[in-house]
Amino acid sequence: MPVAQVRDVAARAGVSPATVSNALNHPTKVSPATLARIQAAIDELGYIRNDAARQLRAGTNRAIGMIVLDIANPFFTDVARGVEDVLLGQQRPLIMGNSSQEEHREANYLDLFEQQRMDGVLITPTGDVLDRLRRLRDRGTSVVLVDRMTRATEFSSVSIDDATGGRIATEHLLETGRRRIAFIGGPAGLAQVANRLSAARAAAEAHGSGEIIYTETDAMNAEAGRTGVDRLLDLPPSQRPDAVFAANDLVALGVLQALTLRGVRVPDDIAIVGYDDIDFASSAAIPLTSVRQPAHQMGSTAATMLVDVIADPAASTVRHITLMPELVVRRSSQSS
Repeated sequence: MPVAQVRDVAARAGVSPATVSNALNHPTKVSPATLARIQAAIDELGYIRNDAARQLRAGTNRAIGMIVLDIANPFFTDVARGVEDVLLGQQRPLIMGNSSQEEHREANYLDLFEQQRMDGVLITPTGDVLDRLRRLRDRGTSVVLVDRMTRATEFSSVSIDDATGGRIATEHLLETGRRRIAFIGGPAGLAQVANRLSAARAAAEAHGSGEIIYTETDAMNAEAGRTGVDRLLDLPPSQRPDAVFAANDLVALGVLQALTLRGVRVPDDIAIVGYDDIDFASSAAIPLTSVRQPAHQMGSTAATMLVDVIADPAASTVRHITLMPELVVRRSSQSS
């Protein structure tokens, strides 16, 4: 069966193709009676408008591109839900890209979004992409950074205070009597990791009797947590930690699994604190203490900022919004 075209709708409704076009794009220009006839014709013929062709003619694409560090991490899924909730109200599709913390993948997605002439891009950068983002902006694509501040001031951003997160996690472990705290996670080049680690070190130094042992990993997943535990347990007993502060909850869950398999009691021998408070944290065999990030709020805030910038780039003021984390204490860090 042939696909219905605008001219077919026009013929069925007894109007011109231009009138059908106005009904679809500028309905206030068409009388209610004519609109009703056109809608009836659309329903009868099963006509579906070709937004891709329309956007190509206009030279823009209402879709929003989003690049995250790791789509397998439920934290970024929650951020994306927040973005989607805003964009659905704007009738804007969301196109997701997963950089996997690899700069070449990030560059490929930026190329794709530029080629597609998307209205806007939300990005949690892996590499130094400021020049690329400036080029996107100069070509008409608005940009907002998510979970990352920028050295430059020309892009709005929504981030979470990772320094506070690192501090409250470390202070909690010190208050429960832990003194040798292993920080497991990486790569250290990620701003989030660096901020959490530096805050942990500062908190331990301020306490006066705490020590941070940094175990860097190539990724931030459960396998990285298991690998980090293997390294720590290879140390002489006198040098082993009595607590682990994991860079995120996926790492923390890997740590918990590895310690359990090695016969280490959690939290009696080694306490664990994670970061993100993903759903799996509370349902682990030993419920996980974690630094909760307002992921959904971050996504919705970033999307709202981006829609505002798209609507009026010249009038939009660059803003940097920082959200606060909170510590959720569970069994993994508190002995009974």
